[in-house]
Amino acid sequence: MNAPSDISMKTDEVLRVELEVFRREHRDLDEAILALQEKATGDQLTIRRLKKKKLMLKDKIALIEDRLTPDIIA
Repeated sequence: MNAPSDISMKTDEVLRVELEVFRREHRDLDEAILALQEKATGDQLTIRRLKKKKLMLKDKIALIEDRLTPDIIA
């Protein structure tokens, strides 16, 4: 992994900020996708690209949440 996206090199505080930014961007993409789908002339290629970006953000969010959530030994 390259250094800027390597979460192991970032502090928890930085990861929390990034997590909020990614969550906000994920919500914004969701709203944009819904708006395009409601229009009869919505560009399907654009919708697919936005959905792909939304999935990538979801993966990043999950990765950061896993890093921030402590392992609990049962």
